[in-house]
Amino acid sequence: MESVLVEVTAAVIFRNGRVLIAKRRKEDRQGGKWEFPGGKIRPCETPESCLRRELSEELGIDARVGDPVGTWEHRYDYGSIRLLVYRVRDFTGTARALSHEEIRWVRPEELPLCDFSEADRPVAKLLLGEGNIPLRD
Repeated sequence: MESVLVEVTAAVIFRNGRVLIAKRRKEDRQGGKWEFPGGKIRPCETPESCLRRELSEELGIDARVGDPVGTWEHRYDYGSIRLLVYRVRDFTGTARALSHEEIRWVRPEELPLCDFSEADRPVAKLLLGEGNIPLRD
């Protein structure tokens, strides 16, 4: 039987040459792995409104969601996701780890030192310059 494809949003947030990453809590799926913050799209929600809601819930910020960065699909043993990634150019508030073990602002060249979830790895590679979209400030 084919698994259901779950659509999930994620944010690429740059500030002062650093990108925000979040570490999943140990008890969560993919626990202890790093990711770009975001979450599951609810029924009747657009990806952009989902991402604004998720960033408010997870980080306590009010974000202005910008252009799409890309879309990637990944199949885990428990199901498949379609990751819709957006650039967040501006936000108000101070980012805090409200639903993650921790958050960090890292330079793109530090991304290979972080153990990312498999679905988020293509985004990290893109930010390292292995893709063709300039995302740095």
